[in-house]
Formats: sequence, structure tokens, C-alpha cells
Amino acid sequence: MDSEIFDRAHAILSQRRAKATAENDMRIREINGKIPEIKEINDALYNTGKELIRIITEAKGRDISGKIEQIKQNNLGAQQVAKQLLAANGYPEDYLDMHYTCSECSDTGYIGGNICFCLSELFAKLTTSKLNEKAQLTLSNFSTFSLSYYKGSDYEAMEKILKYSRNYAAQFSRNSESILIFGNTGLGKTHISLAIANEVLQKGYSVIYDSTMNILRDIEKEHFSHEKSTEMLDLVTDTDLLILDDLGTEFESKFYNSAVYNIINSRLVKEKPTIISTNLDFSALSARYGGKVASRIITMYTCLEFKGDDVRLQKKYKNQQNQNPGI
Repeated sequence: MDSEIFDRAHAILSQRRAKATAENDMRIREINGKIPEIKEINDALYNTGKELIRIITEAKGRDISGKIEQIKQNNLGAQQVAKQLLAANGYPEDYLDMHYTCSECSDTGYIGGNICFCLSELFAKLTTSKLNEKAQLTLSNFSTFSLSYYKGSDYEAMEKILKYSRNYAAQFSRNSESILIFGNTGLGKTHISLAIANEVLQKGYSVIYDSTMNILRDIEKEHFSHEKSTEMLDLVTDTDLLILDDLGTEFESKFYNSAVYNIINSRLVKEKPTIISTNLDFSALSARYGGKVASRIITMYTCLEFKGDDVRLQKKYKNQQNQNPGI
């Protein structure tokens, strides 16, 4: 694991514990002021705890199980009375309990020496956030996607794609369908992908967005390292939404092709949504990655074909005209 991110995750857990303690102290002070009978019960429980320690310390081999059981029953009775007093005064019975973010590990990150799910999830979110820093996700959104660069039937096709993409992002869930975005360069595939990623992230889901080349390079680096880690592969197969940009522009190798198949197949098995953008059509996908990969994508993904003339070239020509109106 990345030590920097691991330290950040532990710092967040420490903050959660401190917050839970501070909020619990605040509730205790509130109840002590409003229901003094509960304060008396809690003081008695505290003194009982000290008495129990004294009895155990002075036991010296004598059987004290009876005394311990009696103290236990008395404490349970006192705790029940306190809960009844809370309820009678309009409070939840667990109002004075410690309320951790993760009730399984009490925000320690560990259960019996094993890493708790909450720590693994936090580490994954911090890692994906770090990965996405270079993707400039906030620079693209649906409102900045202009249909004015498309004409005729291309306009109609892109209008449907924009509407579909908006609905997909608005209604996204961990069970959403996977999408193949394909077509020539400069037609807005990356813009739409980023807009979806941006909106899904704002909903609180984990998203990994990066070029296929960068993701495969990181997986390759881990695979051939001394530790033979699978951390990056685990992240891309487990994240709520994976967006592979520019599939087909990576170096061609058996390892990369195998990794692409593994990612696509694993996420389909786990029923996790993936968005792939590529300049390759169906026949080119099959030629590049083989029939298995192409078949899974074509039959199990919603396929969106982007059409029109290169928007980037249109924008460049328009800017030149604005700067040199006499041309």
C-alpha cells in the first residue's frame, strides 16, 4: 500500500474517533444537566468498576465468580434504568453510547488484527482521488457540451447520446450498465466521459478515470515488481465506476491485451459498470484484442457511436477566423 495514503487513512480514522468522543462528551454533559438521576447511575457504575478491580486484585486464588456475576447483573440493571429514564425524557435509549462511523471496528480500522472493510474502502477512495487529480475532472460537464458543431443526422444522433449520458449520470448506481463510446477523434468522447465521471463522483461513488495506457502501465509495474502487488488491478476491478479512456492507443503487447480482458471480464462478473472510449470500431476491436474481448463488449455494453466532423478542428478554424476575419 502507498504509505502516504495509508497514513492519511489512519489520520482520518483518528479524526473520526476524536469526533465521536467529543460528541459523546457533549451528550453526557447535556444529560447530566437535564437528568441528574442518570449522572448518579453513571457515577455508581464508575465506582462499581473500581470496586471490581479491587476484588480481582485481592482475590489471591479465591473463587470470586459469584461476586463478579452479582456486580455484572447490578450493572446491567442500572444501565437498563438509565435507558428507561432517557426514553421517558424523549431521548433515544442509546443516546449516551459512543457513536462511531464504523460500528464494526469502532473507527480503529482493525477487527481482531485484520483490516476492517472501512479502512480498505477509505484507502481505495483516497487512492482513486489521487489517481483522478491529473484527469482534470471538473473541467468538463454536460452544460459545456455544445451540439452546435454537429449537423443533420449527426446532430440527431449526438442529441440522443447527450440525453442518454445525462440520464445515465443522474440515475447512476453500482448496478448501472456498461457503455462503449466509439467514433473518430475530436467528436467529444472524452468530454462526455469526463462529464459522467464528474457527476457520479459528486454523488459519492468511487470513480477511476484515466487513459488505458496509464492504468495498464501501473498494473504492469506492480505485476513485475519484487512484491508482485495486485493493488492497482484490485482498485480498477472494484471501483464503483471505471472509465478507460482511449482504449487502443496503448502499446500492443500480450500482457496489455491480457490485462484488458481481465479487467473487462472481472467487472462484468462482479456486475460493476465500466465506460470505455475508443477510436476503434467493432472489427478493429476484434482484430486488436481478439474475439472474446470484442464479443463481451459488443453484446454486454450499450454502444454509443459518436458521429460528425472533428470538433477540435472546427473550433481551431473558428478561432482563426475570429482572430483574422479577413481570411
